[in-house]
Amino acid sequence: MAVTVLDVAHWSTWAVCAVMKLPQLAAVLEAGSARGLSVGSLLLELAGFLVFLRYQVYYGYPLQTYLEYPIIIAQDVILLLCILYFNGKTKRGLFFAVIFWAGWYMLTLRKWIIDLAMNLCTFISAASKLVQLQCLWKSKESGQVSALTWGLSAYTCATRIFTTLVTTNDVAVLIRFIIMLILNLWVTATVLHYRKTKKT
Repeated sequence: MAVTVLDVAHWSTWAVCAVMKLPQLAAVLEAGSARGLSVGSLLLELAGFLVFLRYQVYYGYPLQTYLEYPIIIAQDVILLLCILYFNGKTKRGLFFAVIFWAGWYMLTLRKWIIDLAMNLCTFISAASKLVQLQCLWKSKESGQVSALTWGLSAYTCATRIFTTLVTTNDVAVLIRFIIMLILNLWVTATVLHYRKTKKT
């Protein structure tokens, strides 16, 4: 059986997502600090990922088009717990877990809810990137923010633009990935800029 470009895009996306948050986790654990990382940004990102995953499952899209999302969500949860721990706010983790679990259930109570949530998902995910950018601009340093993690996120958005065009051609999904690609590249460039500024 011949391997297609689509197969390569799927496999490379899964491989990248399997390790995407590890550089960020390593930076936080090594420094023993979550300086430069925004809890708000991570919570918005998690919300966007959960809505997107629920949407894909609800409409029965092929598993290979969203298989990376459970992996990314698990890594984001671990990262969130680390940030809460280093900020001395570990108990908030239970509160966030209850909110996300309730949201997961409520999303599919009605079809219009999941459709509206998917449209809002793009704004939620975009807001998560903008909150992180604001955090970087305010501190004027990259802190423990990993440029590699954000760069890998940009790569997965690029591959998902291609796979969405070839498989489902869902316009809402395409718009989301295009916007996320632009914002992920912007965050990556900002982190690299502040890292370079700090060295000089």
